[in-house]
Amino acid sequence: MYPTDRPRRLRTDGIRPLVSESSLSASDLVAPVFVDATADERVPIESMPGHERVPVDEAVARVEEVRETGVEAVILFGIPESKDARGTRAYADDGVVQRAIRRIADGTDAYVVGDVCLCEYTDHGHCGVVETGAEADPTLTVRNDETLELLAETAVSQADAGADMVAPSAMTDGQVGAIRAALDDAGHEDVALMSYAAKYESAFYGPFRDAADGAPAFGDRRHYQMDPANRREALREARIDAEEGADVLMVKPGLPYLDIVSDLRREFDRPIAAYNVSGEYAMLHAAAEKGWLDLEAVAHESLVSLKRAGADLIVTYFAEDLADRL
Repeated sequence: MYPTDRPRRLRTDGIRPLVSESSLSASDLVAPVFVDATADERVPIESMPGHERVPVDEAVARVEEVRETGVEAVILFGIPESKDARGTRAYADDGVVQRAIRRIADGTDAYVVGDVCLCEYTDHGHCGVVETGAEADPTLTVRNDETLELLAETAVSQADAGADMVAPSAMTDGQVGAIRAALDDAGHEDVALMSYAAKYESAFYGPFRDAADGAPAFGDRRHYQMDPANRREALREARIDAEEGADVLMVKPGLPYLDIVSDLRREFDRPIAAYNVSGEYAMLHAAAEKGWLDLEAVAHESLVSLKRAGADLIVTYFAEDLADRL
């Protein structure tokens, strides 16, 4: 008996593109850009080949380089000139990200997303105001409600500068509601909000912390970022953010959490984002440098898997590398 059902009929070159279930385009991608207030020239990021910290004066040129590849959206991260316990440079009108946003908004047509967190701006490296004595007791954690005020102030300052979207990433309870209310009160009803709804306490963030100079000086972030063992909790987190007014729900990291991306896609009727994080980028580069993998092929396959799982948009360090192929 020969088979009557032959799926291979739909794998020939002529029909394969017509029946492809998932597609990836440059317009699906958001490129991270690091702006450094301490730099006078571009500084390569050793753990993230092909990426650099750029001074504020280079921000427009860097974003135009991204746009030339066909990628239209960028998300900005800042390295400030100074740090303190409350991360005051995160919400300063003349902060590094605020200055960069003004220049980019005035000088380009890029869609600009501002990352809203304090870890890059605090001298202790945590994502908010820490409990007194935390240095001596790493089990002490971030003061949730006090941090909300600073996150809201940061978001408004970025919107004032011209950000099209803000993206709170601190995993502080109530951050979406606090930021949405503050934006609306400041007349920024049209500024979108993308929540890092399910952000896990992951080992895949190492290169980013090197790039943004944001590693914790003591303790870790397990008391406010999610446990990698938890799946149902992600739905709870996303539901809270959706009810508080998030326009887009993000999962971070991406590849180790494809099940979470898929869960959110099934449960929510709003766009789902995935962050293809620095560790995912770095490990593929390392394997390619060894000659073990074809970098462009595995990068493309990785991002297609995120789309297949249900992501509508992807923040990725591969954005520019893959745009021409797409």
